[in-house]
Amino acid sequence: MQLVVFGATGGTGRELVKQALGHGHSVRAFVRNPDKLKVIHHRLEVVTGDVHDAKSVAAAVAGQDAALCALGVDERKPNTILSDAVRTLVGAMRTGGVRRLLYVSSLGVGETKGQLGPLYNRILLALLLKEIFADKETAETVVRESDLHWTIVQPGRLTNARLTGKYRAGPGAAKGRWFPKIARADLADFMLNALERKQFIREVPAIVY
Repeated sequence: MQLVVFGATGGTGRELVKQALGHGHSVRAFVRNPDKLKVIHHRLEVVTGDVHDAKSVAAAVAGQDAALCALGVDERKPNTILSDAVRTLVGAMRTGGVRRLLYVSSLGVGETKGQLGPLYNRILLALLLKEIFADKETAETVVRESDLHWTIVQPGRLTNARLTGKYRAGPGAAKGRWFPKIARADLADFMLNALERKQFIREVPAIVY
């Protein structure tokens, strides 16, 4: 398949790029700074642009079979950086006729809000990441309300551990977990498998150990 990856220089994005190439796909990596990607492959095309620029995003999604979005934001003040970017991406995909979107969100957004242990909810979400998660809620709404064939993936706390291929995934997979976590490598593995097997379309699977 022809895949475009947004957020390709982040930890999850790099895993998606490397593993997608390993699966035999052709990958277009959309980045702000190509020097951060540090992946070279004959089936990899690196495209430099701003995810808030509609023209560059439209050019990046053109001709692709699917988009994988692993964008992240560190801004802890009230903002709409992520949701604005996702809105631009969804619009470009609809206009360009690209139907399949796999989007990385987080546990604690949407229906998993309040399902996790009290420390996760009261400390990590309510105090440390309150504004980031508020914007993630809006971004999820943008994806859910689109007519795309979307999958919203909600991982636990991300780590840099090695790929195991052994994890719990699906709606409700993290319910009741106090300290849910998942390696970025396993998150990427799950996303690519869901794409290739045409699974979890218009569903919101969680993924944890």
